[in-house]
Amino acid sequence: MQSNWREASIVISPSFDPWYNLAVEEVLLRESRRAEFSTVLYLWQNQNTVVIGRNQNAWKECRWELLHAEGGKLARRLSGGGAVYHDLGNLNFTFITSRRGYDLEKQLRVILEAVGSLGIPAQFSGRNDILAAGRKFSGNAFYKDTNRAYHHGTILVSVDFAKLNRYLQVSKEKMAAKGIDSVRSRVVNLAELKPGLEVEDVGKALKTAFRSIYDAHGGEAVIEDWSGPIRELYDKHASWEWRFGKTPPFDLTLQKRFPWGEIELGLTLKGGFIEEARVFSDAMEPQLIQAIAPTLQGLPLDKGSVIAALGELGETEEEKEIIREITEWLWTVEL
Repeated sequence: MQSNWREASIVISPSFDPWYNLAVEEVLLRESRRAEFSTVLYLWQNQNTVVIGRNQNAWKECRWELLHAEGGKLARRLSGGGAVYHDLGNLNFTFITSRRGYDLEKQLRVILEAVGSLGIPAQFSGRNDILAAGRKFSGNAFYKDTNRAYHHGTILVSVDFAKLNRYLQVSKEKMAAKGIDSVRSRVVNLAELKPGLEVEDVGKALKTAFRSIYDAHGGEAVIEDWSGPIRELYDKHASWEWRFGKTPPFDLTLQKRFPWGEIELGLTLKGGFIEEARVFSDAMEPQLIQAIAPTLQGLPLDKGSVIAALGELGETEEEKEIIREITEWLWTVEL
């Protein structure tokens, strides 16, 4: 890694390997020791890749065997949300900052102003989409640890939608909830709105908007390091355990789609107790979802016990509302 990366305002990866790029992103999150309110913009691209959310079931979210057979890679990120397809017609961005310096409105303004400067009006929609001409060109996801946070997303410039539809498996429930018939009907490449637009044009516009909005005076750093923590995290992101995990045959599976996302509870039972639990979800709150399984393990398979334990989870009002909706649903199911 270049020696000046800690002083840089903008960091770029020249690699198109998703496992490397996600390792760099995690290193930037872990090791950056910049000023409390400073923010780093990280720009990166993946080639022929499906990236799934932190708590998603890889077996259900994409046709990963077909992807692998055709030379692609499956990756899993730290943040929540759903599966996305990346190729070199897509540009990924990450805002890395302290938790106190995290400002979603300001971060989104960089994207909106950059795209606007290219002559394409855009607006933020819902919890994590950015739209142009009424269609999505950017999906966003979020992650926070004890001290730092990041907000990352895609910008579709000239993505191969045939491959996007070929590899992704979007549930019928999700499509019905959005009132649409196909992935293709709800997404748009920016080059469709501005013919001739290139990924490089969008990258330049992002850098200009970021420097202006953040008054960022640091330089740019290109990271080309395969040693130390990047090597270790690359091995993690490339591993079968991280990408697929253990998916045992469950004795009981419960599934429900909510406005905030889909959740699937897989329970392995022994003697009337929950011996093992797995939770899959495309919800945007990865830490909350990850806390559910250990909370359930060891409990008797009893609605009162399960709902009482889940009721202790949730720190923010948004998280508590998610737990409330889950527990209300569980009261209605047969265990």
